[in-house]
Amino acid sequence: MNIKKELETKTGIADGIYLNNIEIDPLAIKAIMINEVVPADPLQDFYGTPDADYLKTTIPLMQGAGAEVASMQDILQMGIYITNAVKTPKTEYTIEKSSIENSLPYLEAELSLFPNLKVIMLMGDVAKKAFNMITKKATRKNVIPAIATYKLRSSEFYYEGIRVMPSYIMTGGNILIEKSKVTMAAEDIATMLEIIK
Repeated sequence: MNIKKELETKTGIADGIYLNNIEIDPLAIKAIMINEVVPADPLQDFYGTPDADYLKTTIPLMQGAGAEVASMQDILQMGIYITNAVKTPKTEYTIEKSSIENSLPYLEAELSLFPNLKVIMLMGDVAKKAFNMITKKATRKNVIPAIATYKLRSSEFYYEGIRVMPSYIMTGGNILIEKSKVTMAAEDIATMLEIIK
């Protein structure tokens, strides 16, 4: 299945929305990692060039969690799909709530493509907020409490039988500065890898 075509069929085509234009077997995916926002240049996204900026932090994080991966293809082979909560590049330092809301129909449709999901990882506060906005429509409450991520990491959260794990942002230069967050994100990814074994 082509993710982009499938999402455009379900949700419509919109200007400025960046979707993952890749072929994938939805039945093979056991975990989704939701990053915060698409980069301004699609070639720097997870499925862009082999040396894309987003992979420069993601691959070392996965390796730090014990995964033997060297490319996005290796990550997909493990049954892990990575996407972005916000499908439009950010124009300000922070991400506007309207940007999250405009991308929600696409993210919600994307999550519904994978019937064998065991884990959804929320990589950063924007991913956490977007996921809560989706689940709140169905359950009228947040799946993930609005508490600092480090306080939530030892708790287990589930939505429709799927483990939902809040963690830290996996892309961008800031991740390299905060070594403790890199360590915690790698630990969270290691937990996810155990669940999907």
